[in-house]
Amino acid sequence: MVFRLKERLGKRFEEEVEFFKAWQRDKKGVGAVIPTSIHAARRMASVVNPRSGLSVLELGAGTGVITKAILEKGIKPGQLISVEYSRDFYEGLTQRFPGVDFRLGDAFALDDVLAERSGEQFDCVVSAVPMLSFPMERRVALLEDLLARIPAGRPVIQITYGPLSPVIKMPDRYEVSHYDFVVRNIPPAQLWTYRRTI
Repeated sequence: MVFRLKERLGKRFEEEVEFFKAWQRDKKGVGAVIPTSIHAARRMASVVNPRSGLSVLELGAGTGVITKAILEKGIKPGQLISVEYSRDFYEGLTQRFPGVDFRLGDAFALDDVLAERSGEQFDCVVSAVPMLSFPMERRVALLEDLLARIPAGRPVIQITYGPLSPVIKMPDRYEVSHYDFVVRNIPPAQLWTYRRTI
């Protein structure tokens, strides 16, 4: 029991060091100083519907905390397609989660990154893209691209560290809802959902 706890804490520390190094190399691309907490990851994964039969699209997998939470919801590895911008994170993820369809690339160029799967419809999108690092017009364009890839009424869930939705409200085009405020995250995180207006 004590050995397992030490092993878990050691692994968590290694993930945090890896994450911090990546943040130092690319502050704009990483967007946080330490990885998302398991509490925030599980709340984000709670929107996944494993009974839909559709794959899930994850953006910004980082060290894999959210990836793990999505798989724990009952999604098979082959039903999870995950996009990661950092080569270091990508290489670690492919070793840690065999069978998950990891793609190295830019979430803002999804057709290129998804390639043969670019026309696929997904159950939902779970996003840790550091939206606040990009101009609003790019955020809106990305969100609308994501919403076009999921059924009407299904969510894009986004984590952010600001007090407001990182994408402006456009009620004629999509609905914005505050999903949760996760205090057990450093820094505390806001979760937002976006759905296509039906």
